[in-house]
Parts: sequence; C-alpha cells; structure tokens
Amino acid sequence: MPHPAPADSPLADAEPDPRAVPLPSAIQVEVTAACNLRCRMCLVRYRDPVDRVHGSLGLDRFRALLDGLHGLRRVTLQGLGEPLLCPDLAAMVREASARGIDAGFNTNATLLTRARARELVDAGVAWIHVSLDGADAATYEAIRDGARFSKVIANLAGLAEVVGQHGRAGPDARPEVSVVFVAQRSNVATLPDLVELVARIGVLDVHVQNLSHDFGDTAGAPLADEEAYVAIRSYTDGEALWAAPDRRAAEAAFAEATRRAGRLGVRLRLPTLDPADGAAGAAAGGRGCSWPWESACVTRTGAVQPCCMVMGEERAVLGRVGEGLVFEEIWNGSSYREFRRALASERPPDVCAGCSLYRKVF
Repeated sequence: MPHPAPADSPLADAEPDPRAVPLPSAIQVEVTAACNLRCRMCLVRYRDPVDRVHGSLGLDRFRALLDGLHGLRRVTLQGLGEPLLCPDLAAMVREASARGIDAGFNTNATLLTRARARELVDAGVAWIHVSLDGADAATYEAIRDGARFSKVIANLAGLAEVVGQHGRAGPDARPEVSVVFVAQRSNVATLPDLVELVARIGVLDVHVQNLSHDFGDTAGAPLADEEAYVAIRSYTDGEALWAAPDRRAAEAAFAEATRRAGRLGVRLRLPTLDPADGAAGAAAGGRGCSWPWESACVTRTGAVQPCCMVMGEERAVLGRVGEGLVFEEIWNGSSYREFRRALASERPPDVCAGCSLYRKVF
C-alpha cells in the first residue's frame, strides 16, 4: 500500500482508495537535458542545444523528489542529456546511496575520465552503462556525432580498471559495468567485433537493443518541435532493424556475436527482430508494458511521464511535481489512472503503440 502522505498534502485526510497503485520502487530522473553529442537516433540532435547549468535538475530538487518517494529502491539518473554534464551527479549518487537507494546511469563516456570514475565509485554508484554503437571509429562516429571512438574506448578501459581496483567484488559486485549497443542497419555487422573488443577491455556484459520508437504518433500531430520529429522519423525509418526488408544480415550478426560471446564468457542480451514475434510474446504475457504500474520518469522541469521511451514533454505528461502536487498525488491521479486503463486495453495510447518496449522488440 502507498505510504502515508505528508501532513500538508490533500491526501493526508483522504480515505484509502482501493484503486490506488503502490508507489514505485524504481524511478528514472532526468538530471540534465544538456548533451555534448548529437547522436543520430536521439531527439537531442534535432533540437536547440541546452545549457549544462540551466539544463540541470539541481541537488535540492533531487532531494525533495526523493523525500516524496517512500520505499524507493532504484533510481536511474538519466534523461535526454548526458549525466556527466550534471554538476551534482556524484552528490546525487551519494544522496541516493545514503538513503539505501541504488543509483546508476547510462553515459556516452566521452567525459568519463579515471578521476570521474573514481569519484563515482567512491560515491557508491551501483551501475554505469556505456553506450558503444560500433566496433570501429568510422561506424561509431557516424552515429555518435561529436565523439571520438579512441577516447571512448580509453575511458571505458579506464573505468574497468578503476572498478577492478576500487569497486566491490564478489557476488554483489558493484558498480556493474556494461556496454549498450543500439543495433541499426548501419552498425549491426560490427556487433561480433564489438563483443571481442569489450571482452579484451574486461567488460563482460553487452546489452543490444533496437531503436526505441518509430515516432508514428507524431506524424501530423500539432507539436512545437514538428521539424525535429520529421527528422527523427526519417532516420528511424531508414535504420530500424524491424523495418528492414531483409533481416538476414542482422540475424547473421546476432548469431556470430552469440558464438563469440559464448567463447569469451560475455553475457549478451539480444532483442527480438520481428514485431510479430514481440506481439505474440506480449499477448502471451498480458499487457505489453508494465512501466506505469512499476516506475515513472521525472524530467528536470518536474514533468512526470509514464516511461523513459516518451522522449519529449509534448508527447505525454501526467502531472508536474512542484506545481502544488506531490508525486503520490500524480501517481494515483486521474491522468495516470486513465493512461493505465488505456494501456491495458486493446487500444493503447498513441505514444505507446509505436514503442519498441510495448511491442516487445526493444
């Protein structure tokens, strides 16, 4: 059951609601909207740059958010920006750790020096996932515009070294370090070599995922960033593996990567390539997504969104923390309830219909 509301909250004197959903044990918080790269599959590329200071959440607001989330066990310090641009990132990790909350993030690793890695390990970071979308400079840099492949590889090696020297070993080892590979038509052939590359560095966990969304819900919609959505839809149409007329190249790359991973002791997670297979899996397992019942996303401006796949406040906002509302009021408010009802139905919200996670191809 949800924890008691603060004394000054409108929920404090309310009768328990049998429809109430328990507060989430995990949440994703956008600590900054600023980014130093212009990755081709990310909405950030198609928008104006955000200042790293004014684009950050701030430590006090982060603490206030945690205060309203009783029972939280895991927080992902991640949004559209690069977490290492947040001035308070290590302090946020320490704050969460002091409350018994596991905290971690995904990073492009361009700024992940050994000194930053040591600071984060000492702060108690639980996981660091590094985005690496190619096994060679040409492939990687064509996707991660603004990054240098050699620098990222050096930083990944430095992270592995720091974790080996200063992290916690054993069955509950931390921080967990893994590589995230966003599979696309232009890079999937390099996946087997990437498995070999990261194994040599000492990273033994590779998570392969499809592009996150087809952005079909934005076509013809009256959105402020219409040009941005036109551009990202065009990129997705040209690169998404699920839309490829011939999947044999991707299937061959997955098979060879699996063979090499087995030989090298690398844990390799692969996505489903065919949306039909994903849909069948979703049908067998009930609703296609459990995010709105188990977790939430909060942007740097306080917007509460149903999940991390939305990318853009103009697509789905269910309330705003700090506008006279506490998180629990939003979580069990009418907007969230209606969203959950629609998602559990045969006609999900438009923003969910094109989502890779909902279609089980992520």
